[in-house]
Amino acid sequence: MKRLFAPLAALLLLLAGCTGRDRPAPRPVPSQPATSSPASAGPTSSQPPPTSSQPPASALPVGKSSASLTVGGLKRTYLMYRPASAKAGAPLVVVLHGAVGTGRQAEQSYGWDAEADKGGFVVAYPDGVNRTWNVSSDCCGVAARDNVDDVGFITQLVSAVPGVDPHRVYATGISNGAMLSYRLACDTDIFAAIAPVAGTMINKCDHPAPISIIHIHGEKDPTIPYAGGPGRRSNDGKGRLPIKIDGPSVPSLIETWRRTDSCAAPTETKSGPVTTSVATCPDGRAVELITVAGAGHQWPGSRPAPVAQRILHLDAPSTALNATPTIWTFLNDHPKR
Repeated sequence: MKRLFAPLAALLLLLAGCTGRDRPAPRPVPSQPATSSPASAGPTSSQPPPTSSQPPASALPVGKSSASLTVGGLKRTYLMYRPASAKAGAPLVVVLHGAVGTGRQAEQSYGWDAEADKGGFVVAYPDGVNRTWNVSSDCCGVAARDNVDDVGFITQLVSAVPGVDPHRVYATGISNGAMLSYRLACDTDIFAAIAPVAGTMINKCDHPAPISIIHIHGEKDPTIPYAGGPGRRSNDGKGRLPIKIDGPSVPSLIETWRRTDSCAAPTETKSGPVTTSVATCPDGRAVELITVAGAGHQWPGSRPAPVAQRILHLDAPSTALNATPTIWTFLNDHPKR
């Protein structure tokens, strides 16, 4: 029993990117061609990539819907939210849950639906395989062990959403989801900007294209340390569920991307425990780092989950910053040019 419990416990505690009530974990199954929920009439993989001649955003139902794609022989699921304020050519934000989480959990925890109501953009909440994303061969969990094609899944998801502006497609995520956003920045060219929260980059990234980035991180994060190196959940990538997180320091990672973007020297401002370092770059891009002193592994300003925090020893969300509107302001200011 102990042998079975140890890897399960490691996965449940992995990254601690999940808060709030949740549905059962989506499980991959061999699937027929992609379909949408009949109730949602949502996007499917048979639709072409978004272009200016595509149907308007109204092809998505107002409010919440669900859809699925078949990628690599697996049925992949995701939720969509289209506010009534989203018009033709609306931006699209892909929100990537942390390990242990799901798309529905991310929707409930981080406030993106309410932000979409105000900003007039569409939101997608994809589900990882067994609550994990494949960032590298060492991380994380089942998705990494089985070499799941998460880059292909997210790329096809973006192509399946009708009526959005291809110059204003963005990705954000926490923890394991934040790490996937970095991999997407390295392995695709479909995103105008990414917004990792409490994450790092552990994938190979030999020839990245310039991209705008806003990265938010707690200075006291024990899971993905601000100073770099392995966190408290890492098992060195060994065992049945690989969890190896041994990234660079957050400031050095951001400096790497500033060199990629050919940015100017950053300017720094401080407001209480929040330090913001902004570097402007050619073609309207920017690379921004927000550091929250005293904060741990969490999404600042997210909904607290006292029971989950107590049982799983999760860090309480910081109240020094509301990450979601901060991220949206940055994303909205940085379309692809």
